[in-house]
Amino acid sequence: MSRAFPNAASGLPASPPTEQKPPPSLKPCCACPETKQARDACVIEKGEEHCGALIEAHKECMRALGFKI
Repeated sequence: MSRAFPNAASGLPASPPTEQKPPPSLKPCCACPETKQARDACVIEKGEEHCGALIEAHKECMRALGFKI
């Protein structure tokens, strides 16, 4: 049996990851400042239709912190 994956040898499925919730003191406006700044600059300079990848990157960052986007 593997120590890293104890259920792998037994054939049991791994338990699903628990849903992460944002820390109570973290507000959406302050989360992910790096992706937010890049997204906002792109939208201002090029327009929203040209910034899909940066918008999605910011959404993924927010979701990773537990925000429902």
